[in-house]
Amino acid sequence: MTQIIVNPSDELPIYRQIMRQIMEAIAGGRLRQGDKLTSHRELAEQLVVAPLTVKKAYDELELLGYVETQRGRGTFVCLRLPKIKPAELHARLQTAARKLLSEAYVGGLSWEEVEEILREADREITGGSLSSAGGARRDKEKS
Repeated sequence: MTQIIVNPSDELPIYRQIMRQIMEAIAGGRLRQGDKLTSHRELAEQLVVAPLTVKKAYDELELLGYVETQRGRGTFVCLRLPKIKPAELHARLQTAARKLLSEAYVGGLSWEEVEEILREADREITGGSLSSAGGARRDKEKS
């Protein structure tokens, strides 16, 4: 499994940091459908957090449809990941974009700086390779 790093001083609770990093690993292809996750006890030891913190992250991811727990075998990335309706996805992204841009502009950043931050985040999530959806969209924009 991909390496997870938590920051106790982050405003995001630790279980949410774990969730975010697992979802990013799935989105970036570092975790694939059917891959086994580290057991919550092992991950808790690695991160030096309570096992219930990791269990809560795994449980939330299971409720969202990203992972499934198989009794006696472990926790795996779901073979069928959840599909978000395009209208719902658009609304969520628009809300997140407004929040991002508001913070950036209040902080004095330019559009170009925000764009570079987004590119950096894309590289971190995808490991420098273009995802198929993102890559196709970028190719379309260039033509």
